[in-house]
Amino acid sequence: MAVPSSARSSFSTGVGTAVPAGIVGGLAGGLVFGIMMQMMGMIPMIAMLVGSESVVVGWIVHLGIAAFIGVTFALILGRRANKPGVAAVLGLGYGAVWWVLGPLLIMPARLGMPTFMFNDMTTKSLVGHLIYGAVLGITYALVKPRLSS
Repeated sequence: MAVPSSARSSFSTGVGTAVPAGIVGGLAGGLVFGIMMQMMGMIPMIAMLVGSESVVVGWIVHLGIAAFIGVTFALILGRRANKPGVAAVLGLGYGAVWWVLGPLLIMPARLGMPTFMFNDMTTKSLVGHLIYGAVLGITYALVKPRLSS
């Protein structure tokens, strides 16, 4: 069954603007969160995910992850994130989900540490992930319409 050209162009335009907006939003949130992590000395731990302790490598890994999460936000929640307020709330929730997935599960498992540990560092990480998510959502909602025009 053939897909009507109007449906194809609508889908490709939506995805075509959502993905770049997600990358921009993810990088904006990643920059803010990364500065916080840099101030707390956490960037070398991010580099450990790829067998390094370099601050430069940590930033590259961190921003790559931030862009990836931004794209997944765009693809999963982008249709609903059309106003900054709504997008901020969705971003807060998405940041919380990635806090559970990242620093509580994936990162400690990858580094051979206990998972789901709650301490001062994971609490600070939660705050950072919430800020990341809010910045991601707001930036996404502001950038996406500009890419569509």
